[in-house]
Amino acid sequence: MKKSLVALMALSVAGTALAQSSNVTLFGVVDASVARISGNGANVTGLANGSQSSSRLGFRGTEDLGGGLAAGFWLEGSLGIDTGTSAGFSFDRRSTVSLLGNFGEVRLGRDKVPAYLTIETFDPFGDVGVGGVGGSNLLANAATAAGGSATGTTIEGSAPKRASNTVNYLLPKLGGFYGQAQYAFGETASNVANDQRGDSYGFRVGYADGPVNVSGGYSQLRAGSATSRVDYKASSIGASYNFGMVKPMVLLATERGAGRRIDLLEIGATAPVGAGELRAAVSRFDLKDSANDSRKFAVGYGYNLSKRTQVYATVARVSNSGSATRGISINGLASPGVAAGGNSTGYEMGVRHTF
Repeated sequence: MKKSLVALMALSVAGTALAQSSNVTLFGVVDASVARISGNGANVTGLANGSQSSSRLGFRGTEDLGGGLAAGFWLEGSLGIDTGTSAGFSFDRRSTVSLLGNFGEVRLGRDKVPAYLTIETFDPFGDVGVGGVGGSNLLANAATAAGGSATGTTIEGSAPKRASNTVNYLLPKLGGFYGQAQYAFGETASNVANDQRGDSYGFRVGYADGPVNVSGGYSQLRAGSATSRVDYKASSIGASYNFGMVKPMVLLATERGAGRRIDLLEIGATAPVGAGELRAAVSRFDLKDSANDSRKFAVGYGYNLSKRTQVYATVARVSNSGSATRGISINGLASPGVAAGGNSTGYEMGVRHTF
């Protein structure tokens, strides 16, 4: 009898432990390249960081709460491989806690802006390195061309691709459909003018099944001061189709605010070649009611030494018209600048390792 009771208690404890089982994973990317950027009659050569995939270190985990419910967390911070991030480490890329179930996912914390996710997905270079389309800096370049500034926009500023203080809802698996809604609190006191300053919201919807992937996103931020209000709006739509031998993709994005608007059109493709992948893209940046426009061409190749390690090389060139000063910009290496209506060229060779 005692043995039976002990056995039943052991099974009960084991069942409870299984229902509440958890796992934690350490993950990251280490990516560095030797790069050269030219423009404005000068050039700079040095070590760039995260040109194929942004360098990062993170921890993520889930706990099974039973009944189809789970809890999860994700802490991910940027790494400066070229300098060792001497200024310190923070979970600036993502810091969220979630509840997941058949209803989808409710996620709280710092996360990417919905409209930007489309840009990142349908740029062959993932919006990083000399080949990246520069989708996180659209309105900033529009402001430069117009002789102003655009600090604080949804897709530009000190946190160009992400928002803090967010509440997110992500759809559950619905065939090939996916979607997300996000609200971010500006945390401005209610007893001051323009008390919703800093608040933002956005959403994205998409469909991915087999070779097809298409999605669109929208984000809006209320900015300005206590005496004036400025709304910055970002929208994007992209699509790709994987034919096997090549995957073409197209991306359209628009940012507007403070009397300015800039449109981006990018046509690109990736193709498996040998043990690696060829990437190419052509882009046009059109500043509305202005001749200050830009074009960019980029081509690159990544060779997989293993499932986790890749060596790569990329070359890109930006041509400006009017007074536009768009140039090549990469993490960890300052650009020499671009003269109004001038050109900028970038080269890089690097290695990426994931773990």
